[in-house]
Amino acid sequence: MSKKGWIYTLFFVTLALGFYFVLAQVIPGFTTPKVVPVSFVRPFRFTTQDGQPFTEKEVAGKVYVAEYFFTTCKTICPIMNNHLREVYNEMKDEKDFLILSHTCDPETDSVPQIKKYADSMQVDHRRWIFLTGRKDSLYNTARISYTIDDPNNNLKRIEDQFLHTQFWALVDRNGDVRKIYDGIKYQEVREMIKDAKKLLKE
Repeated sequence: MSKKGWIYTLFFVTLALGFYFVLAQVIPGFTTPKVVPVSFVRPFRFTTQDGQPFTEKEVAGKVYVAEYFFTTCKTICPIMNNHLREVYNEMKDEKDFLILSHTCDPETDSVPQIKKYADSMQVDHRRWIFLTGRKDSLYNTARISYTIDDPNNNLKRIEDQFLHTQFWALVDRNGDVRKIYDGIKYQEVREMIKDAKKLLKE
């Protein structure tokens, strides 16, 4: 290539880089692909293990993982909560990270019942919160907000339903559900911890 050709090539490469730099400055997300959330958390109102009201306002600006379990479960719930204990142990010093464990059996899991269960876990209930409430509200939040159960299940009478899911939802500071994980698969639990740490830095 001639000297003139090199000059033209260098000119156009410099021009292209300059154009790219300008676009990166003026267009949000130009260099980083925009994250499309799975869903977003709608307003809710539940009751904690201490009998206190708990709404979406308590998680505003926080990163948290949401699960559903019930205190008398003998199958997947003990596995999930053992895995959540590992999450808790690793993340308990992160002031902006929470674990929300919602009951899927509020008829059994009254405030005294979940208080007894929560105390047996020997965790800081400011970091790991156990929730009960109205069955329809709990189930709608699982299906519509967290998308960890099929919304079509709402077609049945609420009295006849029983939600039993092993999936967890990871929610970012904006209230967006970023990803769903299988809470009984250890590899996905570790992945969730890693992703939560990244969200805390955003």
